[in-house]
Amino acid sequence: MIEGRTPRWGTHLGRAVLRGPAPVTSALIAACCLVFVISPVSGLFPGYGTGERLLAAQRAYFDHWGVVPDELLGLRPGALLTPLSALFVHGSWLHLLGNMLFLYVFGAMAEERLGRLHYVFFYVGSGALALIGYALAHPDSGQSLVGASGAISAVLGAFLYLFPKARVTSLFPFLFFLPLRFPAWLVLPFWATLQWLALGRSGQGPGVAYLAHLVGFALGFTYAWLRYRGSGCPRPLPRRPAGCAVRLL
Repeated sequence: MIEGRTPRWGTHLGRAVLRGPAPVTSALIAACCLVFVISPVSGLFPGYGTGERLLAAQRAYFDHWGVVPDELLGLRPGALLTPLSALFVHGSWLHLLGNMLFLYVFGAMAEERLGRLHYVFFYVGSGALALIGYALAHPDSGQSLVGASGAISAVLGAFLYLFPKARVTSLFPFLFFLPLRFPAWLVLPFWATLQWLALGRSGQGPGVAYLAHLVGFALGFTYAWLRYRGSGCPRPLPRRPAGCAVRLL
């Protein structure tokens, strides 16, 4: 949940962020969900078989649509578009739902600021570059890399620059999952720090591509900084009544 506040503008963020459409974010979420549901990973279609047959179908699915670093950097023709296709492929229900939750919470406000067309190229371009960055760091890896995490991390990075004072409701396990509100400038760098620490402990086996998260986050923040530095409000919203507030969940 986010409570956006922009004291510089003299009012709270307009309800237009909530009530107005966020078509790009909605379309991205819908596309990721649709691709997952019809894939062999969802387990919803018996036509993919069961047991070893299902596992073989899943492996073939990841290898075909995911980024395989040694194939991508070897310029294999079929692998050159995988940094784009992999953004819509997820490895499990938990992987999908976690990514879509982050995109839902942070994506609409980033889309509102960046503009819809810019947001499309920003999301896809940053996500692809995050995957390529991971491949460059692991050029000999034959493991498939899938997921929208790199692109969503870029959204988080841009959000940090654009809305540093937006208050994010967070749940921390070591605080007994109490819902506490902190500003984005505290929550998102803390999240990035956790990715960095996890990267140092991660091995070469299956798991989370923390490096892609960090590359995406850095790309998103840098893009927003380069585009909007010194410009104050990047895209002024229409004036709203002083009592108007925004909450996203």
